[in-house]
Amino acid sequence: MHLFLNRTQYATIFCSPSNLKELAIGHVISEGIIKSVEEIERTSLKDEVCRIYLKDDVDIEKRLRVSQRFSRVILSACGSESPFLPQPHLARIRSDLRVRAEIILDAIHNLDSTAETYRKTGGVHAAAIFKSDGTVVAFAEDVGRHNAVDKVIGITSLVKTDLDHCFLALSGRLTSDIVFKAARVRIPIIASLAAAIDSGIEVAKRANLTLIGFVRGRRMNIYAFPERIVL
Repeated sequence: MHLFLNRTQYATIFCSPSNLKELAIGHVISEGIIKSVEEIERTSLKDEVCRIYLKDDVDIEKRLRVSQRFSRVILSACGSESPFLPQPHLARIRSDLRVRAEIILDAIHNLDSTAETYRKTGGVHAAAIFKSDGTVVAFAEDVGRHNAVDKVIGITSLVKTDLDHCFLALSGRLTSDIVFKAARVRIPIIASLAAAIDSGIEVAKRANLTLIGFVRGRRMNIYAFPERIVL
């Protein structure tokens, strides 16, 4: 998918062909290019080209210069994480959210059972956003784990979900790019079936975000801020 902001080509994203508008919107929000859907005038999607037109008071050229990420190619295999890019400032998450451990375990189990494309192919990732009581708000699959996360962020942004009281569940590794995305939209808890790596744990600690990996069976590893999980 080729993503344009007004007349500027911002990125080419290798992705699964579903929820493309939500992917585009979630991507520019989770990357900090726009602050919310309120800054969007309209969107169009045609022939794998998604155009996001922003309101007149949004200085998109300035934001692109500050982001230092321009007309990039985002591969499905590894996301946008790079040790050579400066790490942006993140405000610490202030959330009183507390979630029972059983709800986290059930959410990961439901994520796995809902992932129809994964069951058929074994070759995609799944992501979902849940309310604190375990109600699913958004679900998506994609060949790229970062794309799946962007899709659910885009879905929830369009319906203006309060993410301060939600948690993100996914199947992929917890790297810094994934944790950055959640932290930017103020999601206080991330849980994954897979492992957390050092960069993801470091960002979680900086952002005051609860990070959970290896959620399997009746066990989980909590790498940062365990006080949000009620045993």
